[in-house]
Amino acid sequence: MRFDELPIPEQVLRGIAETGFSICTPIQEQTLPTTLKGIDIAGQAQTGTGKTAAFLISLFTRLLANENPAGRPRALILAPTRELVVQIESDAKQLGAHCGFAVQAIYGGVDYMKQKNALLDGADIIVGTPGRLIDYLKQKIYSLKDIEVLVIDEADRMFDLGFIADLRFILRKLPPFEKRQNLMFSATLNPRVMELAYEFMNSPTKVSVTPETMTAERVVQVLFHCSRKEKFSLLLGLLRREGMARTMIFMNTKREAEHLHNLLNANSFPCKVISGDVEQRKRMKILDDFKDGSLPILIATDVASRGLHIDGVSHVINYDMPQDCEDYVHRIGRTARAGAEGKAISLADEDGAFFLEAIEDYIKTKIPTEWADDELYVLDYVRTARPKRVQDLKREKPGSDKNRKPAARPPKKAAPAVAKAVVTAPLADGEVKKKPRRRKKKTKPVGEQVIAKTTDQE
Repeated sequence: MRFDELPIPEQVLRGIAETGFSICTPIQEQTLPTTLKGIDIAGQAQTGTGKTAAFLISLFTRLLANENPAGRPRALILAPTRELVVQIESDAKQLGAHCGFAVQAIYGGVDYMKQKNALLDGADIIVGTPGRLIDYLKQKIYSLKDIEVLVIDEADRMFDLGFIADLRFILRKLPPFEKRQNLMFSATLNPRVMELAYEFMNSPTKVSVTPETMTAERVVQVLFHCSRKEKFSLLLGLLRREGMARTMIFMNTKREAEHLHNLLNANSFPCKVISGDVEQRKRMKILDDFKDGSLPILIATDVASRGLHIDGVSHVINYDMPQDCEDYVHRIGRTARAGAEGKAISLADEDGAFFLEAIEDYIKTKIPTEWADDELYVLDYVRTARPKRVQDLKREKPGSDKNRKPAARPPKKAAPAVAKAVVTAPLADGEVKKKPRRRKKKTKPVGEQVIAKTTDQE
């Protein structure tokens, strides 16, 4: 199906043409005929299949059909991560370049007052993460009373990251669900997601694209079994053999990601790390360098497995096997996007092998296994020290208690002596026990003391 066959406004069609799209993807072909009529949708599709364009085209079409003179936000798009918010904002500005709508991204980690002023100036479409949206909403910086379209992207990830309470808070501030259009898109539509859909949406139509195949069709998956000590030497051999132009390497922890970063840079493989602790501006700079090709290798934790729409990623490497099955799908979904081809390589060590069975059951296929030859292992590589833990750094600070001898314990205090019981004779018949008399302190007025001294001297 072509986009010009659908009832899409001319302004939106011009934006679609400028992006180079002409034919609908499967998720767009199944959802657009329904959403363009104003019907709610709960859509499931693999990552990288065009979900963002599907809900943006519907959103622009509805806003262009209705006029809202109030000047308040008319559409709200909720996403779980900052990277996904930035990507949606970029796609919205590109697809809606001729629609005349003001699009504003709201997320943490960047200039607080700049985003606040942008909301005060007025925004037709807000794209944001729940946390900062609630912050501005409680300050009454903007209002949700005129929202005509609600979009929830990556709803399953909202649950995984613990945003469901914030999400419900925002949804309760919106107009009634029958007075707005609600679009929900997710890689998985589990019972929790569908419960949310039925609670806050108007009888949504469930659309599922290729549910029997969880991974993208054009991704070539390969699995290597190796020991933990041999993993890096195998990685070096794969990087040299494959000639990876643009590669993403996924790790489970930030500390191990920093260690791998140091090892790769020491062995002439330039790379950088993004994780949840990296400052937002620095993170965006790293992503820009990776997108324009100046940075060939990007190491990331699972904070980046979703929401990164980067074209031309040739290889994805699971240096650590993910502990969550859904994370495996989203990791390898960073390659082979929009019909391109890509390769996903997983390195399973002694710990990672325990997660293989659950991952293969989830993706409903067996990951092909290859056995590395001895020549593939690089043994003459430069080794670096492993980054120290935070508690280790605290112990090594000047004046720390690392080498200080423990103070001697104070001597135990002697137990207080027990008072001896006083034996008194029994009282005779009719005798009354007398109370002891208290001595009264004799005090003389100051004046009398002075007079007495004077008399003695006389």
